[in-house]
Amino acid sequence: MNLARRPKKKCFVPLALTWTHCGIQYRVSAWPEVRFESLYGEDWIATSPTEEALSSAAQRFLPQDWNPYLEFTPTEVRGFLERFSFGRMDALQVVARCPSLLSTLVDTPALTSFLASHASLRGTAEACWAEIEAVYERSSVFGLLEWLGLPASRQTLTILGNMVEPDLPKRFLEPLRSLLWEPTAIFALQRMPAITDRMLAQTVNALAA
Repeated sequence: MNLARRPKKKCFVPLALTWTHCGIQYRVSAWPEVRFESLYGEDWIATSPTEEALSSAAQRFLPQDWNPYLEFTPTEVRGFLERFSFGRMDALQVVARCPSLLSTLVDTPALTSFLASHASLRGTAEACWAEIEAVYERSSVFGLLEWLGLPASRQTLTILGNMVEPDLPKRFLEPLRSLLWEPTAIFALQRMPAITDRMLAQTVNALAA
């Protein structure tokens, strides 16, 4: 008796994203673990990737490379991450390490770039994710702005919320942080309902001259 073969069911499993930087292989495991690891010999060891390593990941992965990974993230997280292009790996690390910030970051996604670079902006030797969560829980987004060295004001949130692209170039973070303490800069940026990278660069250069 001939029995028709049943088609094999495809088994979809969460995928890790793997890339190489300076000869070292890195990977990040699927949500919700989001464990960053580097390969030593035959073993994957937990690591805290540098900003340079994350930048290499940004250059490595195209949107289609992200799709299988994002299939296993919650809908709100996926929608948030899809707003980023170059800084998507940074955004993944921020929202995975500080999940309580998700609703705030959805409203003000440009704040993600400052959080992703908080170690260099604050001059710390390593990332401070637990401290970020504690500051946010204790003092809300305004305490977090102060912790990042930004003016703790609604004007700051408005300006960051008007950024067209949430991927703020890292070279703009320190100049923008300094300019937001200048009344002239706040006035100029508040007049722009949609701030592009080009407009931001022009404003930074003009006000810093």
